[in-house]
Amino acid sequence: MAGVSALFETHLTVRDLAASVDFYRGVVGLEFAATFASPPSAFCWVGGPGQGMLGLWQGSGPVGLRLHCAFTLPLADVLAAPDRLRSLGVTPLDFHGAPAGEPSVIAWMPAASVFFHDPDSHSLEYLAMLPGPGRPDLGVLPWSAWQAAQG
Repeated sequence: MAGVSALFETHLTVRDLAASVDFYRGVVGLEFAATFASPPSAFCWVGGPGQGMLGLWQGSGPVGLRLHCAFTLPLADVLAAPDRLRSLGVTPLDFHGAPAGEPSVIAWMPAASVFFHDPDSHSLEYLAMLPGPGRPDLGVLPWSAWQAAQG
């Protein structure tokens, strides 16, 4: 049997399906795929038709349940994400959940990330893997500190 090579789909419970579709299309940048009246649900393509999918299901989930999804982007787009998100009225966050003006670097991977929340408080992340070996000794640090540590 061949090993798993990718995650094709994930699903989130949302309060307002239309608002969530608008958010995932307009803010996250996903391509709309389909919507259904019963049960109320919508689907967006991730990476283009047939590449990956996000399902949005209107309804109630367990109280306080917050889920996390990370979307792969080119590094230039992750670096531009804080300004783009702010221009859309969304607060970019660092790894620890504080407002951020630049990506965080998760040094053991290494990957640059920008976090933010959807209208249902799900945690979303734009992520770009970085070239070179990981640096677990650096922990999680701002992009500018990662750049400085690279010499």
